[in-house]
Amino acid sequence: MVVVADPTARTLQLLELLQSSYQRTVAELAERLAVDERTVRRDVARLIEAGVHVESLRGRYGGYRLAPGRRVLPVVFSGEEVVAVFLGLAHAQAASGEPELAVQTALSKIKRAMRPDDAERIDAVLGTVTRGARHGDVVPDPAVMLALSEAVRLRSVVDLRYRNREGVPSRRRVHPYGLVAYAGRWYLVALDAEKSEERAFRVDRVRAARPLSETFEARRPDAAAWLVEHFADADYRWRVLLRIRATEEHIRAHLPPSVARIERLDRTAEGAGESGPPLHRAEIHAESLDWIPAVIAALDREVVIDRPDELRDLVRGAAARMLHAASGSPSDR
Repeated sequence: MVVVADPTARTLQLLELLQSSYQRTVAELAERLAVDERTVRRDVARLIEAGVHVESLRGRYGGYRLAPGRRVLPVVFSGEEVVAVFLGLAHAQAASGEPELAVQTALSKIKRAMRPDDAERIDAVLGTVTRGARHGDVVPDPAVMLALSEAVRLRSVVDLRYRNREGVPSRRRVHPYGLVAYAGRWYLVALDAEKSEERAFRVDRVRAARPLSETFEARRPDAAAWLVEHFADADYRWRVLLRIRATEEHIRAHLPPSVARIERLDRTAEGAGESGPPLHRAEIHAESLDWIPAVIAALDREVVIDRPDELRDLVRGAAARMLHAASGSPSDR
């Protein structure tokens, strides 16, 4: 029998013994570990302090056992570590297409290695996180995510250190409404208290988030729905108007709600037959027009460009190149 002198190594060995049997007596554990029964009780106390759920059984055949239904890892996770695991699992799930259940199952196993109060806190925190069309491809700082999630849950005002797309730093006081993963990024939907306007902040650009003792009571919108509307209404360089004769389902396959607003037009006023597909107006706010001709081609339906003229020029150029490619003749040099 090998005597384990190091208390940490011995405590882990004790945990392994408890996991391998429904119940162990104090005498049995003392014999297996080559220590006295007082040392066994001290090691059990260490496990309990570390968040392992060990039950004490009294009586002639008393001893110790893990709480029924609890199988723990020989590690203890901090709140930040659990959030980091959640973000990593969510990213892996999005990339692989594995079911959401796999993420939740893995998280459940990890939370069983936490103290009950910490596990409840993490459950509450993760409940504030909304997954949108796709999990975030860019994984933000878990400490920032944890601080923001708790602030959302507690309605705490947050002192936010932020850098915009140009890298210019700023300091904001915000009322956090929710955390949403959308189109490969994590966003904080919040009210900028000083400007009195609702904003979307990319979480990977948040350098520090410090919840304050001050709370807010203002009505909080649906963060995910607000974010989709925000992207559709964003003040970009171009405002594009298209008329598309197709079903809304077909249009949405190419122009999701975050990209375009869609309005169904009166078919009679547009001269369409009753049996024809409906006519819709799509409004797109875009920083660049370069990608829109490809979307028009992919729609493979009747499309009329109402504005801008610059988009018509781009489509004419793209059409000319396509016709030339279809002709099969090389360019003259």
